[in-house]
Amino acid sequence: MQAVIKSGGKQYTVNEGDEICVELLDAEVGSEICFDQVLMLTGDETKVGTPVVAGASVKGQILDAVKGPKTRCVFFRRRKDSRTAKGHRQKLLKVKITSISA
Repeated sequence: MQAVIKSGGKQYTVNEGDEICVELLDAEVGSEICFDQVLMLTGDETKVGTPVVAGASVKGQILDAVKGPKTRCVFFRRRKDSRTAKGHRQKLLKVKITSISA
């Protein structure tokens, strides 16, 4: 069974046993998390939600809190002869999908 879930304004396609990185949520490492916003389920038949599938949920276990890749922004001012570089690393949670239920 495959599902499309929404978390942190982004959509993820998941199967059971997949490991995904989602934006930081209020949960501890090792705890179980439930995604209630399931947009689509596929399996024997496909269910598409309007906007979510009623009664469907995806459960996962939080493996680790990690940082994403570094994003760099360079600001260049033509006449002042100055350059500024700033960086940012997004905090993420690594989640292993344990079950998908309709």
